[in-house]
Amino acid sequence: MISVHHPDTAIALGHLSVFRQEFYTCLSRRADALFELTDGVLCCDGPVRTLVETSLAAEHRRGHGSLYAALNHGRVEIARLRRVLTTLPLPKAADGRLVLAVDITSWLRPEAHTSPARILCHTYGRGKDTHIMVPGWPYSVVCALETGRHSWTAPLDARRLAPGDDAATVTATQLRQVVTDLITAGHWRPGDPDILIVADAGYDGPRLSFLLDDLPVAMLVRMRSDRVLRRPAPPHTPGTLGRPRRHGGEFVFGDPATWGPPDITTHADTRLYGPATARAWNRLHPRLTHRTAWVAHAGKLPILEGTLVRLEVTQLPSGAIPKPVWLWYSRIDQTMSNVDRLWQAFLRRFDIEHTFRLFKQTLGWTAPKLRTPEAADRWTWLILAAYAQLRLARRLAVDLRRPWEKPAQPDRLTPARVRRGFRNLRPQAGCPASAPKPSRPGPGRPAGRRNLQPADRHDVH
Repeated sequence: MISVHHPDTAIALGHLSVFRQEFYTCLSRRADALFELTDGVLCCDGPVRTLVETSLAAEHRRGHGSLYAALNHGRVEIARLRRVLTTLPLPKAADGRLVLAVDITSWLRPEAHTSPARILCHTYGRGKDTHIMVPGWPYSVVCALETGRHSWTAPLDARRLAPGDDAATVTATQLRQVVTDLITAGHWRPGDPDILIVADAGYDGPRLSFLLDDLPVAMLVRMRSDRVLRRPAPPHTPGTLGRPRRHGGEFVFGDPATWGPPDITTHADTRLYGPATARAWNRLHPRLTHRTAWVAHAGKLPILEGTLVRLEVTQLPSGAIPKPVWLWYSRIDQTMSNVDRLWQAFLRRFDIEHTFRLFKQTLGWTAPKLRTPEAADRWTWLILAAYAQLRLARRLAVDLRRPWEKPAQPDRLTPARVRRGFRNLRPQAGCPASAPKPSRPGPGRPAGRRNLQPADRHDVH
């Protein structure tokens, strides 16, 4: 139980109650069924294995048939719900800036031949360096990262990639919308540090920084170890024939002879990775060509300079052999303290993987066998709303640990442990959904009669 007389507890409970009310207003069709479906996900015992089992929770007062009817025919105002998520209190880094992580996670549907808009999703096989392409629905998710050792993030947006979409263009559009909503909500004001966006090697960092150049954001992306960057062009000598050079010498990641002395070198001792060494080179840029993503660019291609950081550690928690990590930052002329903050912010990016695992293994994001991608989008945003309620209840929940689990401090509870006590918080947070009306299910197709309207089968793009 909790005591609402404590000021901090009363404020946290007020935030949770207000969010539940605003979340309910974002459901414009079959709102009661969608809202109680979210409560069923938060209050059912154990992980969500099947969608219909959530109707067995006492907090879900409707029949199991309303679950799929709500997902198939309901309506979630996604733009409004996104703005509600950005108005919640968000974590910030030690220097006061917002740190956003973007990554793609896939809802695999290999046997759903009647589901449209499936594309081949990249997955890892069971062997070493084994990659498998499996049909499914990939989602690009943006989360705000926190500092410290925990698995909490703040998911702000999720967008499904349709067949034929360019990942860089979709991600840039998504980040632009999220950053605009954050500025509107007052999370960034003129004079604040730029919002840091952290991404893995699957993203084209220089292109994203070019597409988001008019926003107060800075890109930090990991680059593959086979990349080649260019140094600044030497000054043009008067009287020399030919046009001035646009690119300087090559910086080959795999050839240390081309590196030269670093501009900044830092050393730090970490608990999990041992001694860490970071070396940074200033004003390096990729050589762009009118191909692939830049094929439609009109005019001269830009010079996108940034800071390159090479991080080396001595050990990994898994016991594997550590490999150097190359990071490209879209700003130049960095200090030693800034270089340390960059690679530490990149290590925090892995917290988004814990959020994905919670979505799939505990909240049952990929458990329903939905046919249409529109229903999958509604279910995805319900999961984001459920996670937001867990984050708001973080300071309210009591540790209901299993006998074999170690005790945890109140501020160290994981999202799964907070979910165990959410059933006790729900009566105090309020439930805006109305009571269900008694009804009788329809007759359905008579037994023995064949289905005369088979579903269409769709190819995988």
